[in-house]
Amino acid sequence: MQTSFTPEQLDDPHVAHSETILRSCVHCGFCTATCPTYVTLGNELDSPRGRIYLIKEMLENDRPADAKTVLHIDRCLSCLACMTTCPSGVNYMHLVDHARAHIEKTYERPFMDRLIRTILAQVLPYPGRFKASLYAARLGRPLAPLLKSIGPLRRFGAMLDLAPKKIARPSPYARPGAHAPASETRGRVAILTGCAQPVLDPGINEATIKLLTRIGVEVVVPKGEGCCGALVHHMGREDKALADARRNVDAWMREVDNGGLDAIIITASGCGTTIKDYGHMLRLDPAYAEKAARVSALAKDITEYLAGIDLPAPSVEPGLTVAYHSACSMQHGQRITTLPKTLLTAAGFTVKDPPEGHLCCGSAGTYNIMQPEIATQLKERKVRNIESTRPDVIATGNIGCITQIASGTDIPIVHTVALLNWAYGGDRPAGVPEARAGKRTSLEALVEAAE
Repeated sequence: MQTSFTPEQLDDPHVAHSETILRSCVHCGFCTATCPTYVTLGNELDSPRGRIYLIKEMLENDRPADAKTVLHIDRCLSCLACMTTCPSGVNYMHLVDHARAHIEKTYERPFMDRLIRTILAQVLPYPGRFKASLYAARLGRPLAPLLKSIGPLRRFGAMLDLAPKKIARPSPYARPGAHAPASETRGRVAILTGCAQPVLDPGINEATIKLLTRIGVEVVVPKGEGCCGALVHHMGREDKALADARRNVDAWMREVDNGGLDAIIITASGCGTTIKDYGHMLRLDPAYAEKAARVSALAKDITEYLAGIDLPAPSVEPGLTVAYHSACSMQHGQRITTLPKTLLTAAGFTVKDPPEGHLCCGSAGTYNIMQPEIATQLKERKVRNIESTRPDVIATGNIGCITQIASGTDIPIVHTVALLNWAYGGDRPAGVPEARAGKRTSLEALVEAAE
């Protein structure tokens, strides 16, 4: 793609980076086939190629964002399926992140839009506030249908719909401290506690810590770390996102300097994509550039880490059929595709890939709140595809996907690590059927073979 930025514009390193990305696009349109919003809406401007044109025109002319550009950029899920598809290596993630920061600085959103974005930014990254909001949502749930019928308030109705009916008890495993291995030490890692996940499902990190310590890995929950910054980063609030990144870099580097770390374990794939990008996000900060790059290099999804060490023989034979939903941030953001399925298979599960596995479920951070109509269409499509595999349980590596998909199906959905922890000596996850190994009838076996 040809560009015509001025030398003065290219003095801005953010503009210069975006210009390089724009020039790598060859207009081929391969991205349109795998873009969830284009597949759903059929509008060229709701495809990566269309958005790239809008971003180019906005940045090249150095003008404030307008309502048309904002509409189509806001509809982007940041699922990054386009990056997996692109034959030219266009880094759409960095380009749309720059566009969102530009929008945040130059565009005045309508009042209700500003209000809900401020509420989300001031509540979700803070576990205490988030938990309080869930208790409030329980009281407001009966109002959800009414709110969804009132255009400006429909997003508040979407929030109430997503709020869990049962609020989990906090886990002691979320407190800062070290968890000693149960056997000879074979490694030392830190784990991201995060913000929304420890409120919605503290059992995910608890299962991770129990599994790792059981196989000889010391796990540290660092003092001072918190939200990875992804939520505000995708809102274009770069100052807050970078502040979150710096805080976490400081917390993890203290552990690196005090005993060393083999890895920083991430159990929410959306957070993993952002943390692995800290090196880029902080590249212009001389005080943090090197440290952030080291943190990004240490960051590993729990399945990445487990795949790199020798695991013992499973303690149980689950014999369950698992539909593996690969979160967009896992398969497109981190490019982790086969490892979770390989681990589940080795642990005794039968793993199935749902059709259209490359398409987003519609969660995408806060997308299912900000764009509830599109998110609902994507969720229904995802659930149909998952249910077509007739699984006993659904596994995935992202809390947002768990929340989104669970609202559309009765099939139990759990984090991949919860199933692995069970197979290797831990408790069976709540709602998951008992082990079926050896209990299938010959008719069931024949049906499965035919499928």
